[in-house]
Amino acid sequence: MTNLKKGDIITDIVVETMAAEGKCLARKDGQVIFISGGAPGDTVTIELTKIKSSFLEGRVTAITHLSPNRATPFCSHFGTCGGCSWQHIRYETQLQYKQQQVIDNLERIGGLTLPAIQPIIGSAKEKHYRNKLDFTFSANRWLTKEEMQEGKSFGDAGLGYHIPRMYDKVFDVSECYLQPHPSNAIRLLAKEIAVRENIPFFDLRKQIGFLRTLTIRTTITGDTMVILQVTYENMEWIEKILQGISEKFPEVTSINYIINGKRNDTFHDLNIVCWKGQPYLMETMPKPDGSGDLKFRVGPKSFYQTNSAQAYELYKTAWQMADLTGKELVYDLYTGTGTIANFIAGQAKRVVGLEYVEAAVEDARINSQINNVTNTDFFAGDMKELLTLPFFNTHGRPDVVITDPPRGGMHEDVCRMLLQAAPKTIVYVSCNPATQARDLKLLAEDYEIMAIQPVDMFPQTVHVENVAQLKRK
Repeated sequence: MTNLKKGDIITDIVVETMAAEGKCLARKDGQVIFISGGAPGDTVTIELTKIKSSFLEGRVTAITHLSPNRATPFCSHFGTCGGCSWQHIRYETQLQYKQQQVIDNLERIGGLTLPAIQPIIGSAKEKHYRNKLDFTFSANRWLTKEEMQEGKSFGDAGLGYHIPRMYDKVFDVSECYLQPHPSNAIRLLAKEIAVRENIPFFDLRKQIGFLRTLTIRTTITGDTMVILQVTYENMEWIEKILQGISEKFPEVTSINYIINGKRNDTFHDLNIVCWKGQPYLMETMPKPDGSGDLKFRVGPKSFYQTNSAQAYELYKTAWQMADLTGKELVYDLYTGTGTIANFIAGQAKRVVGLEYVEAAVEDARINSQINNVTNTDFFAGDMKELLTLPFFNTHGRPDVVITDPPRGGMHEDVCRMLLQAAPKTIVYVSCNPATQARDLKLLAEDYEIMAIQPVDMFPQTVHVENVAQLKRK
């Protein structure tokens, strides 16, 4: 294929397999092509969107042969939203490719020798599994090609998600299948009130306007939290929206707002005002030994695994791999609100939790108190600065380390310090097998990988969690 240009149409392409970022891979006349909107086994027609010397990219414009791996997308926003990019692929097939993704990352990036990998643990819920969603207000919502062809113009207000890789483009969400009721209804009501009352939506490019974001958190127990983020204080506007939500949805147990005049929507460093109800939610999770339930307090700034039911499967896997006897000093790195620390505390002598966010550590301590857990200690600070030889000398060298870092993985200094601490067992919980592979390659100096267990926390997406058990050589 020569003299190609963007917009060209190529026919009769057979999709071979899945690739990174939810794209599929195919070849035509020896040329590698990454395709959006295909499924392995499809025969498709594509429009070229990118041309590089070593590969092409394109999007599906027609399907001439449907793959048996294909499913019918259930969301009207499929193709615009980047959230559920695999919903056109059967869930059983998604799990197969996620498991292979783990293997490929560990073997190719890490160059690691792996034990037999356990079959991936799928999610019982394929929809409505998330407990937290963030929606963005936009004074100029994104219009689809179809809307523009219908004559619609920019300037309409929207409340929804960002277009992938476009910070200033937000499309209006009519219905999202990620979070259970009353999430959709609350979002639609907030927009309805704002439009009716002429409350200005934020313009992300001009950085003007009032309404910025709406966050909704839910729990297995039925609690709901709403967080409205605005640019400046105007209590008349704030209360019109919050009062409307409170009256229509009395089951909402926590209603909060944030004044944010910054150029970004992060609020970990801002004051949160609890307008009504409790300033937190209560979530529950079964204890690993089946002796009852644990309770966790989750505040507006708290990190909690976004698939509550599947978090239990993830933490149970980590607990099993820790091989605790009740005599161990366990370090729980990146502990968040202390969910793993409190989950395993009943089977450990003592658990030390380390976390960057001070507010999360405060919640972790409270979670221990709520559950009558007396053998945990929590510390806040940058992980590479906290985890030092003086810290070990003060608090003891760990027998077991459980680490659950963010997507970027662990800092090299943290990996090096774990090698110095020399625990007998390291359990590495990861939401990004690529960075996990990098870290495991470093830890492989002194540790052998004994077990690998992928866990699917996010159906319909490319993301996969993985738990690795390491034993000191």
